[in-house]
Amino acid sequence: MKKVKDFIMNLINGFCMALADSVPGVSGGTIAFLLGFYDKFIGSLDDLFRGNMEKKKAALKFLVKIGCGWLIGFLIAATVLSSLFNDHIYTMSSLFIGFILLAIPVFIREEKAVLKGKYKNLIFTLIGIAVVAGITFFNSKGGIDINIDSLNIVTIIYVFIAAMIAITAMILPGISGSTLLLIFGLYIPIMTRIKALLTLDFSVLPILIVFGLGLVTGILVFTKLIRKCLENYRSQTIYTVIGMMIGSLYSIVMGATTLDDPKPAMTFSTFSIIAFIIGGVIIGGLELLKRYYNKSK
Repeated sequence: MKKVKDFIMNLINGFCMALADSVPGVSGGTIAFLLGFYDKFIGSLDDLFRGNMEKKKAALKFLVKIGCGWLIGFLIAATVLSSLFNDHIYTMSSLFIGFILLAIPVFIREEKAVLKGKYKNLIFTLIGIAVVAGITFFNSKGGIDINIDSLNIVTIIYVFIAAMIAITAMILPGISGSTLLLIFGLYIPIMTRIKALLTLDFSVLPILIVFGLGLVTGILVFTKLIRKCLENYRSQTIYTVIGMMIGSLYSIVMGATTLDDPKPAMTFSTFSIIAFIIGGVIIGGLELLKRYYNKSK
């Protein structure tokens, strides 16, 4: 029974991560932190490539469970949520604001042991805010226009590097990897081609393979660094993550400016209080789910 509960919980964890990763606004890493499995997730990614055989097996078992839920969530996101993001940007943004605003105090409470008394590390919070706000400000000025239908060496390198950077954001709490893909001009093109692949249009495979290789390389390069930061500089890392989460609020407000057909940034008149409340309720639901799972261990 315990194994069944463990499998179901990991399935839900992966599902929630995928929904967050696939739509600009919230990072899947934020979900992992809130649900209490972030350290295990990063450690498993690192062990899968660098650990001994025993660690590789344990990591693979865990990541397969997470991966099954992630795949289900991603397929739903690719076919439904990306359209909602385009058609109902202000409602989705309001939901994300509610999600993040309630997630920040939950996150601080979970990590209070490494935050308390180390207030000099607040400088890292300011750095986190500045990084996310700076990236968002750049994107609000138009971002980058790239045509991935023209598959040449420049396009291949560009997509590969963009994927490496995006996967780093996806596994880091704070700014969403999908937001970075918007900045690189790749979010809509990549999601469109994933939808095409789901309809068995294999002509899109070459660019998706390049993108996938970039994701894998990003995981190989950056997971060890993230793991070391959490192990040796946890307080500084957590303060930075809090800053990135705060900075992502600005990113969400400016989300409408990143669309193919840009709209004005969110204002009080376009803000949806109902969606905001739903975002908060989701956080509450995730907290209850985590507590229930921890009690049943």
